[in-house]
Parts: sequence; structure tokens; C-alpha cells
Amino acid sequence: MSVNIDRRVVTPGNDEFVERAWQLKEEINREEDVLKQRRDFFTDAYRRSTVHCYVLDGDLIGFAAVRRDGYILFLAVAPEFRGEGVGKRLVARVADDHQTITCHARTSNENALQFYEHLGFEIKRRIDNYYEDGGDAYYLKLGSGDGITDRLSDLMGR
Repeated sequence: MSVNIDRRVVTPGNDEFVERAWQLKEEINREEDVLKQRRDFFTDAYRRSTVHCYVLDGDLIGFAAVRRDGYILFLAVAPEFRGEGVGKRLVARVADDHQTITCHARTSNENALQFYEHLGFEIKRRIDNYYEDGGDAYYLKLGSGDGITDRLSDLMGR
């Protein structure tokens, strides 16, 4: 990763980067047909979360919005920065604060599922009609019993 990339944390109640996060989410949705949340749902959830951000020259290139219980509401990395460790670093930041990390991923989102599997997440269950548009989801978990810190440290070294 470039030395010009800054790591920032947006605390709950703050809407710093919310507009750019929405734009990034929408860019990914247009290209990959995932991350289909409504704007009001997205902005409300963003503002209620702790959001770990990576910023390059003032531009948001990736973020993870996380609830207090370690549930990742949104994880997005700009397509041109994928494969450079941004997503791994975002999950590692979440792991610094939580013993267990959980999330949902669309069953059709192969990129997300491969990413989470690579990090050691396990599919715990499938939920039919989870999303507003009728899409199905997997509920995924990475927990302390899985050696979360060691696992992510190993991955960061690769």
C-alpha cells in the first residue's frame, strides 16, 4: 500500500466521509450488482457505526462500518485498490476492537465470499430472502476461537 494512505476512524454520530462512502458503494453496485442498500438505510447505519476508513490524498478508497458487537454492516474497497491489502487491513482494524466479527454476504457475491473465506470466516447459515430485493445471504463469523488475531497477522504478512 502507498505511504500516502491515511487511516481514519469516524466515530458514531459523525458523518465524515458518508457522502463519499455512499458514492463508493453505488459505484460497486453499478459494476457488480451488490451493495444494494437504500440511501436512507445506508446513511443511518453509517452514522450509528464506527467506520474505519482508508483515505488516499483526501479520497476514500475503502471503509468498514461496524456495530459495537463486531458486526460489519458495510465493507467496501474501491475496485482499483482491490488486491492491495486494503480489505484485509480493514478487517484487521475491526479485529483489534472485537473478539468476534460477523457479517452477511449475498450468496451471489463471489468476490466477497472468497475474500471472507480467505480470511478464515465460516458460513454459519444461509438466510433466504434476507435482502429487500429478495436476495439470499450467508451469515459469516470469524471468532476468537478461530485465532482471529493470529490469522489476520499471518495474512497481513503475505
